[in-house]
Amino acid sequence: VPLGVFWSLILGLVWLHLLEVPDPSVVPHYQAGVVAFALSAIIELLGEPFWVLAQAHLFVRLKVIAESLSVVSKCILMVTLVILYPHWGLYIFSLAQLLYVSVLVLCYVIYFVMFLGSPEATKKSFPIARVKALLPSFVEDETFVNWREARLTWSFFKQSFLKQILTEGERYVMTFLNVLNFGDQGVYDIVNNLGSLVARFIFLPIEESFYVFFAKVLERGKTVKDQKRDDVAMAANVLELLLKLVLLIGLTITVFGYAYSQLALDIYGGSMLSSGTGPDLLRCYSLYVLFLAVNGVTECFTSAIMCKEEVDRYNFVMLALSFTFLCISYFLTHWYGSVGFILANCFNMGIRIAHSTHYIHHFFRESTHRPLTGLLPSPALLLVYISSAVVTAFSEVLFCCDKGWMARLIHVTTGALCLAATLVTMFFTETKLIHFVRSQ
Repeated sequence: VPLGVFWSLILGLVWLHLLEVPDPSVVPHYQAGVVAFALSAIIELLGEPFWVLAQAHLFVRLKVIAESLSVVSKCILMVTLVILYPHWGLYIFSLAQLLYVSVLVLCYVIYFVMFLGSPEATKKSFPIARVKALLPSFVEDETFVNWREARLTWSFFKQSFLKQILTEGERYVMTFLNVLNFGDQGVYDIVNNLGSLVARFIFLPIEESFYVFFAKVLERGKTVKDQKRDDVAMAANVLELLLKLVLLIGLTITVFGYAYSQLALDIYGGSMLSSGTGPDLLRCYSLYVLFLAVNGVTECFTSAIMCKEEVDRYNFVMLALSFTFLCISYFLTHWYGSVGFILANCFNMGIRIAHSTHYIHHFFRESTHRPLTGLLPSPALLLVYISSAVVTAFSEVLFCCDKGWMARLIHVTTGALCLAATLVTMFFTETKLIHFVRSQ
């Protein structure tokens, strides 16, 4: 929290005084917005110990309820204020963000205040008995700093910092180098938010949940020979099916996203979004979602089993990759505009996937398990995907999007039939995956 306060002050001053400030007549209350978002970051940090504790002990229901309540509260407040007081500008989003983090932290605090010391906690032999134990304190029989854990934490901090650059790097290039005007940034942000819905609501929960699973099943830093055979078999089976699951979700979005991007943007935002660079952006983002899907699961596995030395080596790789990514983002944006950002992200994810798959292959090399076969869909399903891509692309040319609602309806019906054919083929060819999804 003290570090959070420090960085919030420093970065708040940077955003207020060193970066370009939008015109107050167009974007009112910008300064208040910067302060509010910095404050919300500090509030969220207060709830971090509770979040970590819930993750470590697999309190999935708590996480789902807390995040659902906070998101719903934020959305209700935002919509209400936008309708009643549209002239408030950034005040609306600032208040909504503050409400979101406040509800999130309160949910965790209230739950643990009620849970700790309860008969249920005693029955589960929960390692913490009182809320006071979660607060900073000195322990007489222990050293002030556990240096082994501190070094591992430092390694993960460096990795998180580099992953932040790789994940949000285009925003820093956009903000600091002014390669796009505010209007283009707005269109990019809308498309980015729409495109990342699947990543936030499907892929992120999968990554977070199964990171904990792999970390508990396999021992960090040990080779496959030193692990329990049953645990290795379980981890390999789950990893293979997870890779197959996210690959098929990603392929479905890529194939159908290409032909329906313009229609989706036209329905969502009208001709302002569907007539410019918006459709090309969303098409590229549909491809990027496939990279995101595979990278999330492969990195979640490698992060769960890497030892400190391997994490440090990976940090060097990511440092070089971060620099390359920022350079490629800058040049591709000059050549292709905002589409260049997404192409740079695809390149970045491709390199990360290559590193993670190499690590997974090396880890399971001395066993009989080959979880990376999850990245190979059945030939019949692949043929259906290719056919669907061709049919929907022709349908878009013939019926979308300025030929009236009847033509749009035909285009949507064509896509629905292709999607149904894809799902039926998936059901009959990927029986092992279907059983996994049903059971889990």
